[in-house]
Amino acid sequence: MTDQPRFEPSGRPPAEDAILSSGPPRATAFIVTIYGDAVAPRGGVLSMRSLIEVGAVHGLSESLVRTAVSRLVAAGRLVGERVGRTSFYRLTEAAETEFAAAARVLYDPPAPASGWLLAMTDALPGEGWAQIATGLCVAPDRSDIARPDALTFASEVIAGAAQMPDFAAAHWPLGAVAEAYRDFLDRFAPLAADPAMLGAVPPEAALALRLRLVHAFRAAALADPRLPAPALPGDWPGGPARAAFVTAYLALADAADAEIARRFEDARGPLPQETARTQARLQRLRRESITH
Repeated sequence: MTDQPRFEPSGRPPAEDAILSSGPPRATAFIVTIYGDAVAPRGGVLSMRSLIEVGAVHGLSESLVRTAVSRLVAAGRLVGERVGRTSFYRLTEAAETEFAAAARVLYDPPAPASGWLLAMTDALPGEGWAQIATGLCVAPDRSDIARPDALTFASEVIAGAAQMPDFAAAHWPLGAVAEAYRDFLDRFAPLAADPAMLGAVPPEAALALRLRLVHAFRAAALADPRLPAPALPGDWPGGPARAAFVTAYLALADAADAEIARRFEDARGPLPQETARTQARLQRLRRESITH
């Protein structure tokens, strides 16, 4: 069962209230968000008690949290360990690799693609690739795109550029990604428009807002093939969504990190408020924010 989020609606700005008073997120996906944003850069281990407490803030019952953790263990993403009467869950090695790749998209995205890769293969080489004919796959030419062992060419469009948006829409799920970005903007752009207000949010609400922010943006950004700009429609919402994410994340960062240190624990005690990895994330986002 799910509970209502723990916050009282009175006394908060409407945009903040709408997010924190909305229905609970899906438990398994939200725990992935918690680990990716708060736990992975602080050692990758968290107590079940901490997960239950943060889940309650968002309307997730203890039974839902425990079931979600069990699913993540069964999927090979978490491993449980017990110290005394307390259970702790750490990321597996495979999950650490997966989470690191997701973190690069969210907190340190590579330079936008400017060209294309063509690979002579029937097997999709990885994320971002699409099959356009028998034995031929195409992907945006970015540093994080997997290069297959098959014969692969770097290419560029030399004619018919006006047809690229239709071509892209036929081979990648751009409609669904655009809808996810627009949903994100509907919810979070009003908050990002007032970073001073976000910077004054109490720590518990700041952490709750940041987790919801990351959870919503993550769903869109990880599905985005991040194609070259000429392949996207003119009203593509990815750029505005990215700018809103960066602004809101930075405004919430200090208070949210303080709340992590107060609420989250591993087997050694409270998680640190900051680490070299969290500092590096914020430095990269601050550099990016200057260009927006």
